[in-house]
Amino acid sequence: MVSIKQLNYALAIEKTLHFKKAAEACNVSQSALSTAINELEKQLGLIIFERNNKQVLVTQKGQLILNKAKKVKLELDELLQISQSDNIAFSSPMTIGVIPTIGPYLLPKVLPEVRQQYPSFKLKILEEQSHILVDMVRTGEIDAAILALPYAIDGLMSFNFWQEDFYLICHKDECPKTMQEISSAELEIEKLMLLKDGHCLKEHALAACRLQNSKQDSDFGSASLHTLIQMVAGKLGTTLVPQMALDQLTHNESELRAIHLNEPGPHRTIALVIRPNYVRTNELTILQNIFTAQLTNQCA
Repeated sequence: MVSIKQLNYALAIEKTLHFKKAAEACNVSQSALSTAINELEKQLGLIIFERNNKQVLVTQKGQLILNKAKKVKLELDELLQISQSDNIAFSSPMTIGVIPTIGPYLLPKVLPEVRQQYPSFKLKILEEQSHILVDMVRTGEIDAAILALPYAIDGLMSFNFWQEDFYLICHKDECPKTMQEISSAELEIEKLMLLKDGHCLKEHALAACRLQNSKQDSDFGSASLHTLIQMVAGKLGTTLVPQMALDQLTHNESELRAIHLNEPGPHRTIALVIRPNYVRTNELTILQNIFTAQLTNQCA
């Protein structure tokens, strides 16, 4: 009979495409892992992995088996979560993914309160881009993801906890002193610097300004909001940042000004994204409320 241990070994090999690395991840010897996989393939009557001294490949039928194994593992993990919860909030560890344009600005505002209310809560944070986190939520590799919406999360559920607008950041010598609001029509597009392609923050900023990607000079692309802020301080252009990040990005930059983007909002929504039927929904609701309260107190 196929065992959970065999499925876990197979999934570890799929992830690493390397028997030795998979064995290390599973804390077993390579020979024990190989024996278990050979027995699994024998029981199923098919080859899951083609392997030689140079590489490991997943066969077509093997991929179907692995896809089923992921579903089995997900259901088992959720079964164990139900049995271990004891109706006590945050009694089990939780892994939450967060995108780079949210994590550094959200977490310092909310985690201290989470820790104060639930000091024994074991929370692991994983930072990745949106598309990777969405896949990890779907496969059960993480419990939830903190994303900026709108974003394609077909088949998943979202717990919205914050809505915000963008602000134009400019050097004080290069923008009117009395200006408190600015429309997209008033932006000097040739000076606007945004993140590189692949960051949803860039797409949300462009959408808020009703601009096409082609209108933004790719020479100004950056992978970091902090880098963009330093470029603005050096009078190299302007940029757009979300309300949540204003205090951290500009508090040491007295030469900079923040001007609200006067376009219909909110310009983006921040949410916890989970799988349907996720068994710890009550705990996500608690986090949702804590996050909203802390952001309201610190950003509003």
